[in-house]
Amino acid sequence: MAKLKRSDSEERATDFVESLDRGLRLLQKFGITSGPRTLSDLARAADLPRATARRILFTLERGGFVATDGKLFTLTSHVLTLSASYLRSSQVVTVLQPVLDRIATSAQEISSLAVLDGEEVVFIARGSPARVFSAGLDIGYRLPAFCTSVGRVLLSRLPDDDLASTLEAMNLAALTPFTVTDRTSLLQAIMRDRGQGYSLVDREAEPGFRSISVPVRRYDGTIAAAINMGAHVDRVSTEEMIERFLPLLREGADSVKSMLL
Repeated sequence: MAKLKRSDSEERATDFVESLDRGLRLLQKFGITSGPRTLSDLARAADLPRATARRILFTLERGGFVATDGKLFTLTSHVLTLSASYLRSSQVVTVLQPVLDRIATSAQEISSLAVLDGEEVVFIARGSPARVFSAGLDIGYRLPAFCTSVGRVLLSRLPDDDLASTLEAMNLAALTPFTVTDRTSLLQAIMRDRGQGYSLVDREAEPGFRSISVPVRRYDGTIAAAINMGAHVDRVSTEEMIERFLPLLREGADSVKSMLL
């Protein structure tokens, strides 16, 4: 009798390693607040039985990812090897880093590279001119996608129906008095940004800060990431962003299209 082949969904279900999933979920909970955490705090945050959380934490301690004095638990710097592995293996980061450095030097402003992760954008690379103090959007920094220029560029890759349903499911909490939270207005803004090929967001994510972003496309035209430049509203007007920053961003994004698979 011929053996029935398992479907892809069945294979994914049987290949799922629950203990690994729980361990990764527990690691993420360290970032909720700063400082050491108790076993009870972490178990509750990860929605795990206390005994399960204890076994995971001591496994992570043996691997060098967690340190403990017997009562409190903290992450070690060894955790950074995980993010370093991502950055070293990311083709987008490798290809775009020289571009970010070049346009940051040309504009004498910080430039950043971001990708979409659920409802948030994550900044994964940045370029900074030597004269600018590098305080700002650090690598790994997250912001809601709906109220950022990089986020709206990345959301624009969705078909209209998917975009509308995605916005409907999002938590649209205002971050500043200027944050647009009306779903119809957001849908129209993102569709407009898609048509013009860039997004400019003014003081919606951070008070006194505006930014402009363009999509980074792969060889086949698919949007893989977004690059941006931003500045305080007292220093750079929206007109200057469009006239001076936008051409630099577009040239940078266009220069790597054939290099991204």
